[in-house]
Amino acid sequence: MLTRKQAAAELAGLLKAARSAVALSGAGCSTNAGLADFRGDKGLYASGKYDPQKIFDIDEFFKEPRYFYDFARDFIEQLKKVKPTFTHAFLSALEKTGQLKGVITQNIDALHQKAGSVNVVELHGSFWTSRCVSCAREYSYAQMEPRILSAEVPRCSCGVVIKPDIVFYGESVRRIGESVKMASESDLFIIAGSSLEVYPAAAIPDSAYGKIALVNKGPVNIRAERLSLNVSDDLDDFFMAVAEELSLSV
Repeated sequence: MLTRKQAAAELAGLLKAARSAVALSGAGCSTNAGLADFRGDKGLYASGKYDPQKIFDIDEFFKEPRYFYDFARDFIEQLKKVKPTFTHAFLSALEKTGQLKGVITQNIDALHQKAGSVNVVELHGSFWTSRCVSCAREYSYAQMEPRILSAEVPRCSCGVVIKPDIVFYGESVRRIGESVKMASESDLFIIAGSSLEVYPAAAIPDSAYGKIALVNKGPVNIRAERLSLNVSDDLDDFFMAVAEELSLSV
């Protein structure tokens, strides 16, 4: 088993050799920011407060949107308190230096953008835009935040419920084709903080024909033989070591 320094040096070497590196990020990128994940031992689902089968189910949303917005209020309260982690900043710095082509993220917290990343593919959408499910009028996050926190179900001026641009179960993942293309064109695919349990995101690494580096704490749904590097470590601590190996200013 490699030490942190050895593993960091190996990933640094892979990054230096790569011409088209791409990262896939999951909830583990944001937990160090204080944002609870969904499926972890201390995640939002484990709390028992929410039924994971209902929160993001599109049929349940249309039936009773208040259930989702009760969750959304708690989530937005968390978002207001958190800042991007070192991992977010590290990936942004890699993009600025041209060592990373972009980030595919399963997260809906927009912390990559807050850290300065530009080419971010949000597989599951985010809260940063919302729209009326009837007339399609668009609402910004600034318009929606006070409505969500008010404990009322946000409604459009036409009277119909507003839905955040998040991909719910039962809806198609709009940017999956773009994500698969990024993976297939990469020569280094970095999986950071994802257990690869949710499809179709979990299948994206199957399209990565170059080297794959995994950095995650806990089990991951991927065959070990597919990995050029497999690191089980705290993401921030590990990427700090990689940044040092690269002499990268973060």
